[in-house]
Amino acid sequence: MSRAPITGPDGDEFEGDQFDLADRQALRRVAGLSTELRDVSEVEYRQVRLERVVLAGLWNGGSATDADNSLRELALLAETAGSEVLDGVLQHRDQPDPGTFLGRGKAQELRGVVSACGADTVICDSELTPSQRRGLEDVVGVKVVDRTALILDIFAQHAKSREGKAQVELAQMEYLLPRLRGWGESMSRQAGGRVAGGAGIGSRGPGETKIELDRRRIRQRMAKLRREIAAMKTARTTRRGSRRRNAVPSVAIAGYTNAGKSSLLNRITGAGVLVEDALFATLDPTVRRAVTPDGREYTLTDTVGFVRHLPHQLVEAFRSTLEEVADADLVLHVVDAAHPDPESQLEAVQAVLAEVGADPLRQVVVVNKIDLADAGVIDRLLRRVPGAVAVSARTGAGIEELLERIAAGLPRPEAEIAVLIPFSRGDLVSRIHADGEVLAEEHIAAGTRIRARVPRALALELAGFADLVPGQA
Repeated sequence: MSRAPITGPDGDEFEGDQFDLADRQALRRVAGLSTELRDVSEVEYRQVRLERVVLAGLWNGGSATDADNSLRELALLAETAGSEVLDGVLQHRDQPDPGTFLGRGKAQELRGVVSACGADTVICDSELTPSQRRGLEDVVGVKVVDRTALILDIFAQHAKSREGKAQVELAQMEYLLPRLRGWGESMSRQAGGRVAGGAGIGSRGPGETKIELDRRRIRQRMAKLRREIAAMKTARTTRRGSRRRNAVPSVAIAGYTNAGKSSLLNRITGAGVLVEDALFATLDPTVRRAVTPDGREYTLTDTVGFVRHLPHQLVEAFRSTLEEVADADLVLHVVDAAHPDPESQLEAVQAVLAEVGADPLRQVVVVNKIDLADAGVIDRLLRRVPGAVAVSARTGAGIEELLERIAAGLPRPEAEIAVLIPFSRGDLVSRIHADGEVLAEEHIAAGTRIRARVPRALALELAGFADLVPGQA
């Protein structure tokens, strides 16, 4: 619906004043969004059933390319949820319409697009207020879902662990609570007080409306879920504390969804976790042990991916999981170099990492998928982030350099020891190798002579084995 520019008297092109408002509010089709998908499995809680959808977004800042990329990402999200994307439209508008998101006139045009495509759902590339969703539904005549509900649905499909399911359910309920509505008699007040017992005049109370009853039940369920998640957080904290007592450094893999985090975990550790070309394929953290090139053990954790405009309900619900990132000794921030706009992914992840308290000084940016990316894009990212490492988790290119960066970034044991361990205490030698950094080692008749750097707790245990006459070791 865009118009051709008007030529002025001096031959220069300009937009006529009479068309300015219309052009700014015009809907523009975004090509290449149609998909064909097979059905997905049922989700356990409040599945948003999306089948044949039309996408709608606003271009209210930035370039047209940014707006297109955002809508294409929405198409990938819809595809991941199990939908068939039929079409997508963008409206150039400064602010969303408070009543219908797009504005009533453009909502009527969207209704025509929906009718022509035979769609049963509209997905908006923003979080809608309850009134905007109702207003747009009334105009287009089909179900309207916003970006937040779509992401929550994907999380509900992919959560597998008890903690992950509880976190998703809590986020869904926080989203649902202000959006409850009812119709007709379901909204009427029930009789309260002792009216059922025939107490008569003066004994009747207003009772609860159906919607009030639903809200109370949801709040009760949310309180129970918060208690359960807090208990699971305690167990997670205990496990993390056990690793710290054993002086095992931790590395967390963070990044945008579908950036290749699980592939990187598999490449480094051989973990064999699920790798899928889909958004949010990983929700439940996977922890595996790995060894640096100089022989020090550390844990490597694969975490949930981030996305632009990640719903705040999810950030709050997954806060205990994201603490794995905040508490890690080193964070590998994985960036998809093959993505059309990797810089925006970089910024979105940095925003979430800052929100959960991850120290920027303990981060290593990993530019992944260099086997698929343009060389110019790779160079641009490496110039933007000094110290970044370019790798391909699929082919293994650059992994050796990354392992060296991990070894350099991990904290080193702080106490230097020189001990002589009898051969009967081979367990102590093993612990020195696992938890410390061996500087020199020699086998003599009396046992194993070792000079190493180890955690202070282990140094105290080894105090009785001090090598009083240090030799070559």
